[in-house]
Amino acid sequence: MAFSFFAVAVFLYLGLEVPEGSPAPANAAQEGVQITYGSVIKLMHERTKFRLHSHDVPYGSGSGQQSVTGFPNVDDSNSYWIVKSSPDSSAKQGDAIPNGTIIRLQHMRTRKWLHSHLHASPITGNLEVSCFGGDGKSDTGDFWRLEIEGSGKTWKQDQRVRLLHVDTGGYLHSHDKKYSRIAGGQQEVCGVREKRPDNVWLAAEGVYLPINASK
Repeated sequence: MAFSFFAVAVFLYLGLEVPEGSPAPANAAQEGVQITYGSVIKLMHERTKFRLHSHDVPYGSGSGQQSVTGFPNVDDSNSYWIVKSSPDSSAKQGDAIPNGTIIRLQHMRTRKWLHSHLHASPITGNLEVSCFGGDGKSDTGDFWRLEIEGSGKTWKQDQRVRLLHVDTGGYLHSHDKKYSRIAGGQQEVCGVREKRPDNVWLAAEGVYLPINASK
């Protein structure tokens, strides 16, 4: 079955190779669909159902880097993230992602990396989460360790996961604290150093690459 028009458009935009003759990617939550390197996904905050989001708007405090928020609408194109390996990894496009792996998430529209550091988040004063860098410019502040809830060995679409920031020890977190001005109606995304129900995420909509068969 050929890729959907949306999938092909995304791959052309990213300059990625479209695997010929591969199954079509999943666009809605499906049980057991593997998440692989190169997949373009949305991450949904489990409790509030908001999607991890960024846009070319800087924080007005803290680092002044590109802001990251939780977005209420499903159909927003600024909520797509490309799943990438760490620079020193031998993983290839289409490889499965084991529990405990360090990954990076690149914002599809702006090409910046999901990032964190010790600056305070704007609303709650937790660890700020931003987007920073770009193609060819990435550092350890972009490294997130995948923690799968339960007994799963590799990341799948229906699994509850946490993302632990390697440098700061903060979990990717959101809650119903909302911005009132520039990002009005969007909720804060930050880092929190302890496990809480509000730092659980699930992979939602996206273009999911099939497992790489060439080993």
